Amino acid sequence: MKNIPCTNVRRHLFSCWLILTAILLFISDNALSEVKRCKGQTVYVPIYSHIYSGDRERPFLLAATLSIRNTDPDQSITVKAIDYYDSDGKLLKKYLQKNLTLNPMASTRVVIKESDKSGGSGANFIVKWESNKMVTAPLIESIMIGTQVQQGISFTSRGQVIIEMD
Repeated sequence: MKNIPCTNVRRHLFSCWLILTAILLFISDNALSEVKRCKGQTVYVPIYSHIYSGDRERPFLLAATLSIRNTDPDQSITVKAIDYYDSDGKLLKKYLQKNLTLNPMASTRVVIKESDKSGGSGANFIVKWESNKMVTAPLIESIMIGTQVQQGISFTSRGQVIIEMD
């Protein structure tokens, strides 16, 4: 049996380690750089017009903002519907009477006043949007904020895609 010098083994192992590291970096870099694109979505967005606190479930009123942000740097998107539903799933209001075009990197919002309790704690929006071309999906989220006496609360909730167009 022939003895292999230790330095040759180390060199060989080091070379293998370098090659594997390079492959893993290449694979992970490509995986991270792939941005999902689509031509439209229907998105469910939770909205909380109030939450409950304490043993007596005292309502804490909140102002809520629905934010729709076109994240595509090159293409416009068309918002087709912004519909507001209450905790029982009853349609309360259609916020769009006609389609709304959001230019690249543009945004729009809908504000539910703090005094508006009609949606309840389980209110939601259904947002429908489309594009002629494949685009990066918009960021659709809600922001809730409330202040009472010396107490304040704020939190966000992301939209959930329920239908996607390829």
